[in-house]
Amino acid sequence: MNKLVGFALVFSSLVHVHSTYASPSTYKPNQTDRGEKFLQIQVNQNITIGRAIKSIVSHYPQHAASIVGTALDLYPDKYKEIIHAAISAQPTLAEEVVTMALNKGISTCTSIVETAINADPSYIDFVVTAAAHSTPDQLSEIVRIAVMTEPDSADYIVQSLAKEHPNKIVDILQSAISAVPYVGEYVVEALLAVFPNDAEMVITTAVRESSTQREYVKRIIQTAQNSGIDIEKLEAYAISGGATTEEISQVLDK
Repeated sequence: MNKLVGFALVFSSLVHVHSTYASPSTYKPNQTDRGEKFLQIQVNQNITIGRAIKSIVSHYPQHAASIVGTALDLYPDKYKEIIHAAISAQPTLAEEVVTMALNKGISTCTSIVETAINADPSYIDFVVTAAAHSTPDQLSEIVRIAVMTEPDSADYIVQSLAKEHPNKIVDILQSAISAVPYVGEYVVEALLAVFPNDAEMVITTAVRESSTQREYVKRIIQTAQNSGIDIEKLEAYAISGGATTEEISQVLDK
């Protein structure tokens, strides 16, 4: 407790540190120095950077983003510990921390995304959309690592990213199913709920990507039927994706 009291007293002198990162026009060099010295004091006192970040974020949330930014600059090799500590202590920081880490180029996009998701999976949609916004060229990899890290949230991942990048639905769907084949039926349901007019593209792509797992093909067809897709159209879409007439008959009781 004595360390935490000293911790709070030292930090109380940093009331203006937030503007260091939040507003370049009001940047003051000594504010960065204060933030750096504060973190270095904690590490020198054998307080891990993760514990230091978690304490700051918990007690001084209004300064959290700027301190996390300073920590990533000072200890880039400990980015996983810093990101995990910040998000687990304050999940609403997920989007900002991911964006900050990616913009600093401290590691690969996939590693940062995976670390952020593991810190608090309930904010996965904020993590993946922030990552896709900062590194749009990495969209397929973002989908892949997110679905592999948290397959139970595949529907949220795909739906969130498809809303942000509607012209990339095929790429998103392909990446999700190739990463974890059994999520096909769930991501199809999620996409059909938001993009009913793109049913042909969604069903055809999902069936095609699930071609090596014939049981999953039938589940996708069943899901599409349950979503209210016209039977005749559904047949055509499924056949276009590679489904056999026998598989369709088994599902649709024809």
